[in-house]
Amino acid sequence: MQETKKTQQHISEIADFIARYLSYMLGAGVHTSRVVRNSKRLGTALGVDVSIHTSQKTATLSVSSADTPVHDTRVIDIPPFPISFEWNADLSALSWAALDDNLSLEAVRGKFEELVSKPKMNPFFVLLMASLANASFCRLFGGDIWAMLVTFTATMIGFFTRQHLMRRKVNHYIVFIVSAFVASLCASSALSLGIETAEIALATSVLFLVPGVPLINGIIDITDGHIQIGISRIVNAFMLIISMAIGMSITLILVKDSLL
Repeated sequence: MQETKKTQQHISEIADFIARYLSYMLGAGVHTSRVVRNSKRLGTALGVDVSIHTSQKTATLSVSSADTPVHDTRVIDIPPFPISFEWNADLSALSWAALDDNLSLEAVRGKFEELVSKPKMNPFFVLLMASLANASFCRLFGGDIWAMLVTFTATMIGFFTRQHLMRRKVNHYIVFIVSAFVASLCASSALSLGIETAEIALATSVLFLVPGVPLINGIIDITDGHIQIGISRIVNAFMLIISMAIGMSITLILVKDSLL
């Protein structure tokens, strides 16, 4: 009886850790098949079998021991973390390290806490890089140097608006509408300035909002057989695109005379 209680406690601790690991990976935008593979690999390293069912907002995790009938099942809320390629790479590497180095639960948990508590990228650096990226897209699509400067400035203002609204936990569809409106409205100044490639500046000023990762992950999930969450991610991505289009349409309505 005492042995069974110890086993159950150990399984519960493993389930707690894998549940947290799973929620961080899904919340950071990792596609489902990789999350499932990594979680099962962690389970193998810790001596348990892992079964997972995922959806857009929650995941169901079941952890069981091959040697005993003890098992632990729980439903996990998926937190809305920012998309993080760094967590994707680091947490995937952690699952391999746990298996290859035969790490204990305490050691794996310690490494996990170390990885997720690393300082995040400076938001002003992200702001600058996003602005430079959009200015580069403007040039790629034929914009001149003045259009690039307008795109850079408009993107910086729009992206800053997005960061500010996200910190305040505003609904992400509203965030996309407002950010697209602000960025495109700032870029529409190129029309007033008489810049020859003003339309290109206007079009590229909102490219930082394109939800590329959810679209790609949705397609990957569907092709890997995770139909439910794949469709959910694609629908969410299209809703974000529609929100972006609404924000830009408001600007076009306001400046339609300048476009004629």
